[in-house]
Amino acid sequence: MTGDGYTREQLLAAHEQLVDNDAGEDRVRTDGGERTSGSRVSSDGRFDDGTVADETPPVVVKVGGARAVDPAGALADVAHLTATGEDVVVVHGGSTAVDDHLEALGEEPEYVETPDGVVGRFTDETTMAAFERVLPGEVNTDLVAGLQTEGVRAVGLSGVDGALLTGPRKSAVKVVEDGRKKIRRGDHSGKIEDVNADLLELLLGAGYTPVVTVPMLAEENGDGDATLTPVNADADRAAAAVAGALGGQLVVLTDVPGVLEDPDDESTLVEEVTTPAEMATVEDAAEGFMTKKVMAATEALSGGAASVVVADANNRDPVTAARNGHGTHFEPTALGEDA
Repeated sequence: MTGDGYTREQLLAAHEQLVDNDAGEDRVRTDGGERTSGSRVSSDGRFDDGTVADETPPVVVKVGGARAVDPAGALADVAHLTATGEDVVVVHGGSTAVDDHLEALGEEPEYVETPDGVVGRFTDETTMAAFERVLPGEVNTDLVAGLQTEGVRAVGLSGVDGALLTGPRKSAVKVVEDGRKKIRRGDHSGKIEDVNADLLELLLGAGYTPVVTVPMLAEENGDGDATLTPVNADADRAAAAVAGALGGQLVVLTDVPGVLEDPDDESTLVEEVTTPAEMATVEDAAEGFMTKKVMAATEALSGGAASVVVADANNRDPVTAARNGHGTHFEPTALGEDA
């Protein structure tokens, strides 16, 4: 039985017909699959009923950590996808939960702006300790439990586990304070350069759904011989690295409909980004934390991702909605012919 009291067979039958976000109660659409039985793809590439599975790239779902994001819809939709034989990797952040933890300790979260106008967190020693406790602990555990309730065989991982997300540490960062460029030292963050795709593929091949979060594992001195230490990394860019390494489709779920030309007007949604000129337009339009999501889209496509979409996490069936036209869709052609 699942957490809602349905049998596995009833769940699979329900997932064969998903209700579209734009449809009324009497209008349903199929998810495009032709399979009518079987729940997972076996190691020989066949469904339980013996039919051969199409080789489709995995879906990498980034679940945002903003206070306005309710992850329940995304978790249910991940259950839809896995129940119909798709491979899914969930990547999540948890900035709000970290801020709440810091404030409970009497600490003030600190955000800084880079000379390029990108807003990010400054991760001092206290904040790093909060990340280690909250993200792979509280947030990851809750999401894994939620997926298990939905009938998903979920496995929680941080970037430290199995050296899943690795790269050099950045102990000093360039910031802008009071209009002046400065160097801030003591930062506990890093740049993801490698993803242990073998570990993810091993889990996916065995029928598990990895649920990945930071911290990453960094070389303290970046010389290949240094002490390895957990450090913070941006979750959007972590998802981009995972999608690139797996050649997957990246779905970034956030608290807005997508990239807006005017952040205060949802009617200015940019629906497609297919050329370098259109990429330049969204880069100019992106403000605040959306800047990181556009950077993540670029990095994912550069790294080998099949496509990227940034969409509203609070849609009904938000992952399916994003893959079927909602949000801002980025295609590899947006990087140019030499990308």
